[in-house]
Amino acid sequence: MPNLAQELIFHAEHGQPFNTLQVSRFSPEEIRTAIQTLMGEDRDALAYALGDAGLALYPDSEDILAITSLLAVVREDWPQAVDLLKQLMEMQGSRATVFTHSMLIRSLRCNLDLAEAFEAAGIALSLFPDHPELLKELSQTDLGKLLGIQDPAEIAAAQAALEKQAAAYRIVTAGNV
Repeated sequence: MPNLAQELIFHAEHGQPFNTLQVSRFSPEEIRTAIQTLMGEDRDALAYALGDAGLALYPDSEDILAITSLLAVVREDWPQAVDLLKQLMEMQGSRATVFTHSMLIRSLRCNLDLAEAFEAAGIALSLFPDHPELLKELSQTDLGKLLGIQDPAEIAAAQAALEKQAAAYRIVTAGNV
C-alpha cells in the first residue's frame, strides 16, 4: 500500500485530521496512486477528500485531472465530471484516449447536455472511426432514437425543451447545495 494511503488511513482511524499541507509533500502521481488504493479498499470518502486536496494543490496535473474526473463519474457528479474531463481533454489534445472521449460523452449525456454529447461523439468518432464504445455512446446520445422521433424539427424542439428543463433543474438545485 502506498505511503500516502497508509498515512490517510492511519489518521482517519485515529480521528486525526489530515490537511492539504500534509498532502502537499506528495507528487500528483503519488496522490493518484493513493486514490486508486483507497477506492480499491472501499475507502471512498478518503479518496474523494484526497482528490479534492489534489485538485487544490495541482489543478494543472494530468494525473490529478484524470483520477478526479473518474471520481466525479463514480459519485455521479455530472457537472464536475464534465468540467474536469473537458480540462483533461484540452490538456491532452490529440493524445486524448477513446476512454476519455467516452467518459466525456457519457457525462454530458447524464448531465442532460444531449446536443453537446452528440457533438462530442461526432468529434470522437472522427478521431477513432467505428470504435465500438464510441458508437455505443453515440447511439445512446441520439435524442431522436431515444424518443422515437424522426422529424429534425421535432428533435430540435425536444432538445430545446430538455435543455430548458435541465437549466431550470440546475437553478433549483444550485440553491440547495
